Amino acid sequence: MPGNDAGSPIGLGVDFGTTNSVVALAYPGGHVESLSWPSAFGPTETFRTALMFWREGRNKVRHVAGPEAIARAINPEGEQRFIQSIKTHLASPLFTETRLYGERFTIERLVATFLERLFDQDALHAAGSPTVVAGRPVVFAGERPDEALAVARLKTAYASVGVNGVEFAYEPLGAAYWYARKLEHEEVVLVADFGGGTSDFSVLRFSRKGKRLEALPLAHGGVGVAGDTFDYRLIDHVVSPKLGKGTLYRSFDKLLPIPAYFHAAFAQWHQLSWLKSAQTLAELRKLALSAEAPHMLEDLMVLIEHDLGFELYRAVGDLKAKLSAETEARFTFAREGIEIEASVTQKDFEGWIADDLGRIAQAMDQTVAKTGLGFADMDAVFLTGGSSFVPAVRALFLERFGKTRVHVGDAFQSVASGLALIAADRAAV
Repeated sequence: MPGNDAGSPIGLGVDFGTTNSVVALAYPGGHVESLSWPSAFGPTETFRTALMFWREGRNKVRHVAGPEAIARAINPEGEQRFIQSIKTHLASPLFTETRLYGERFTIERLVATFLERLFDQDALHAAGSPTVVAGRPVVFAGERPDEALAVARLKTAYASVGVNGVEFAYEPLGAAYWYARKLEHEEVVLVADFGGGTSDFSVLRFSRKGKRLEALPLAHGGVGVAGDTFDYRLIDHVVSPKLGKGTLYRSFDKLLPIPAYFHAAFAQWHQLSWLKSAQTLAELRKLALSAEAPHMLEDLMVLIEHDLGFELYRAVGDLKAKLSAETEARFTFAREGIEIEASVTQKDFEGWIADDLGRIAQAMDQTVAKTGLGFADMDAVFLTGGSSFVPAVRALFLERFGKTRVHVGDAFQSVASGLALIAADRAAV
């Protein structure tokens, strides 16, 4: 925490992310500090957006979140359920609740359960009552996202943990504030925030009125394509074919393809945990009895039953990171008798995500077009989020704006820190 001369925090910024969440406090004078949490690898300023549930005794359902959930995912302790990417379900009216060991969890309760752990911090308990600004994507994830439903669910979840009257701001607006905090002159800034579930864009005109930073939003836009989508492409092309995708099974005298929905769900992280059901596993066992490659379906069942999704997720994330720096990388996954190896080139990866890149570029171009300005009128372009390090993503901006105007911020801290500054400004009004 800052020294006593910094005073009490007046702004709290919450970046509740698909993959990671970050909380920051803003103090009088503009000082911002991110909270940190203990983990098996030392203190971390990113709190993984994940929950782990298990039954204790006959009726009690227990849970942990963030680093503790990851620790249990890496070293399983009996029967458990790993839940992640809950933000992805917020805008879907089809997802209302799930049952975990017989207990009913609505989407609001799942988010509140996570937020309760996220906010269980001595620094927050001592912070008093700062103004709270929470981030939200410009466009929520999902095929037909219901924005009003998603925001209502978030408000309910925050209220459930005692954060009433929470204000929301677009996540790229938070990143923009962080970039612009030291500006001394007027600038038009395009901000691109690449999260796990969405890619969001904002164009703002920043100016100084004395010591106060003012931001005039000119346009916002986004698309439900981001880091998780890139992971999906890697899973779909590298991993799923080793786990039965595209193989056949015999039904009477016909050879039929293994139903696609197993691998479609498997390749999407936010759906992976829901595959662990008696019905799904029974169906897979039945298919394996008549499959041409039964060992592949058996490996898929082992992965589901042993909760190896997070380990696989880490391996795919490592591959994606390597492909951001190397022209070719080796993928290796070996756990519980499952062995998957493959060489993947950067060119292959860029081919698999080409359509996704097209959608991201279209959303960015449309956002700029809404302002009535052109690419040449953007004084600066600020990129944040993990996928901003993917060369093909960064190339979209370099081609349009040139190297001198493109700036890359902290992949995880920029949004929460900027939201905290916004909260501090609102508290001062």
